Amino acid sequence: MNSDGKTRDVVLVVDDSPDTLRLLTDALDGAGKTVMVALDGAAAIRICEQITPDVILLDAVMQGIDGFEACRRLKRNPDLAGVPVIFMTGLTETDDVVRGFEAGGVDYVTKPIVIEEMLARIRVHLANARLMQSARAALDATGRFLLALNRQGEVVWATPQAKKLLLGDEPAAAAGPLKAPQPWLEWLARAQGGGDAEKRPSVAPSLSDGEHRLQYMGMLNSNEYLLRLARRSSSDSPAEFSRDLGLTSREGEVLSWLSKGKSNRDIAQILGLSPRTVDKHLEQIYAKLGVENRTAAAALAVKSARDKASF
Repeated sequence: MNSDGKTRDVVLVVDDSPDTLRLLTDALDGAGKTVMVALDGAAAIRICEQITPDVILLDAVMQGIDGFEACRRLKRNPDLAGVPVIFMTGLTETDDVVRGFEAGGVDYVTKPIVIEEMLARIRVHLANARLMQSARAALDATGRFLLALNRQGEVVWATPQAKKLLLGDEPAAAAGPLKAPQPWLEWLARAQGGGDAEKRPSVAPSLSDGEHRLQYMGMLNSNEYLLRLARRSSSDSPAEFSRDLGLTSREGEVLSWLSKGKSNRDIAQILGLSPRTVDKHLEQIYAKLGVENRTAAAALAVKSARDKASF
């Protein structure tokens, strides 16, 4: 986060109240932080175009660009995607709190501010952000095809390998935030587990190269989804299992992943189902195939795929 080599954490305080600015500046300076100040959202955006702070304290209600909109704009900058934003406001309604998190904030502090509490929150969020940064750096080094989308469908982070697949032959697209196509968002909303499991889409969206498709891995936080770009394989044939073995499309998918050695919990996560639903699908699969366990079912699936490939 603090990439300029300074040992002091850099905190950007954005507020149009002189009293609040004075209170926070004195407290943060006393705690060994370097403090930058902005009086409104537009000024905060200009400052962050020049330097990346380690944490941002952002007033929600300001003239001009309010804190919610300022946060959304700041989070469109890939360099700021991992910077924790803590909202400060006198607004206490649930809708306002939700707006703060949906805009990209990690915390919400109501005024009047209790300095000891604010400093504790800053320490926690700085530590979490640095752990996340280290984890992402490690994933970058391993060559994994991973990315994170926010609820607005913007790619807030991606490993270099995933970004290359997403951009394809359009390097100019890297100049602005990458936006997921609408079918991805519709699939993602269902893959999380909402609604009737049987009505969820059985096939994950594919990339334009036709060789990779999405896998939903879970939530990184309240505003970010972790996705994986998985390469299609010749054995990835749930439709063939469904047709040849007399299974439903969903049962074919479950059997396909079972034949690849995935556990029930893995299958549930990949397909966006509950483990209990996977168990029920397996019961139906065993009954239709006339087998008693997963080993026998997997063996039949592998044989079916082998027969199809040799046909």
